[in-house]
Amino acid sequence: MSHLILVRHGQSEWNLQKKFTGWVDVDLTPEGKLEACKAGEVIKKLNISIDYFYSSFQIRSINTLKLIQNTLRSKIEPEKAWQLNERHYGALTGLNKDEMKKKLGEKKIHEFRRSWDLRPDPLNRNNPYHPINMQVYKSLKKEEIPDTESLKDTFERVVNYYKKNIEEKIKKNKNVLISAHGNSIRSLCKFLFNLNEKQITKLEIPTGNPLMIELDKNRKILKCNYLDQNRAQDLIIF
Repeated sequence: MSHLILVRHGQSEWNLQKKFTGWVDVDLTPEGKLEACKAGEVIKKLNISIDYFYSSFQIRSINTLKLIQNTLRSKIEPEKAWQLNERHYGALTGLNKDEMKKKLGEKKIHEFRRSWDLRPDPLNRNNPYHPINMQVYKSLKKEEIPDTESLKDTFERVVNYYKKNIEEKIKKNKNVLISAHGNSIRSLCKFLFNLNEKQITKLEIPTGNPLMIELDKNRKILKCNYLDQNRAQDLIIF
């Protein structure tokens, strides 16, 4: 049996400001740091050894994982993968969600946030928020960096990375922890739980609350639950 623990980063500065963040690098708020520490505490209570740690390229994911590992007293070097990044919100990046609801209508914003294959307009490559202009992505090929993404696009990169780099470790009964983002975790859950396109639109991922999944070597899910029951969301899976 293997334990796969998925953690959405703690509250970020732009979560608090209700901005579309996407690939922009913003750090955790004090509340977000507290959420990450609490995540470490509830994981510690499982009394299991984590063999591998993963994060995205983004500072809110990286720092969430650092705080969790500090709590666990783990010295294992984590793997950072841009494929685990948040969904790229295109031209919506940096805009306030409430303001955009007034401008475009609540229904349209809901479609952008929750639809399966709808992409926002692309972000201009001269925009400072475009990842092509950020130092952290200079190692990537330009064609790998998107201008905008749908959830389907996010799903394809996240799941491809998981299959190539993580799934084999699950089959070998290793324990894995991934610190990522709302949409990258939703994408992975769609794959793991075999959710359809309608079901995935309903799945909410709370910040800083570890989702613990027990799997056998054939990828069959034996058990699944949020570790902080006071902040758990309906998984819609079982």
